[in-house]
Amino acid sequence: MVVMGDVVREETRRRGLEPTPENVGRVMLEIRDEEGLVVVARRCIPKIEALQGRVVVVEGIRSMDEVEEFRRHFGDFSLLAIHSSPETRFERLYHRRRSDDPGSWQAFIERDLRELRVGIGWPIALADHVLVNEGKLSDLRARIVTLAKEMRS
Repeated sequence: MVVMGDVVREETRRRGLEPTPENVGRVMLEIRDEEGLVVVARRCIPKIEALQGRVVVVEGIRSMDEVEEFRRHFGDFSLLAIHSSPETRFERLYHRRRSDDPGSWQAFIERDLRELRVGIGWPIALADHVLVNEGKLSDLRARIVTLAKEMRS
């Protein structure tokens, strides 16, 4: 698995900043301004290629520009959107307690709005497959495995 947010957190640390929600969000926007809309996807491509697996999961796509960048490099790319309600996502992020997770509802809304401005709604709307994730992680994993088997056949 390759997590696109790890690229942004790495860049945040490289710039000498603490990985707070504000800093990570700002760096995400800055690197897109500095290096283009597909910078995070481009930085993930070598990580994906290094895995040399038949199926590689990339978590954290935020725009159709990133989708198109992956499609240019990986012909058999398929986009899966996993959707949860705002309340469910907030609860999960709040309890996960990663340094850049929102610590309040207001910070969560600011994060969502920032990601919507980047374009996250388009990959969700245009995904090849969509799963709703309101239940247990084990249930989601089982549904993903089933979907992956269906896609391979």
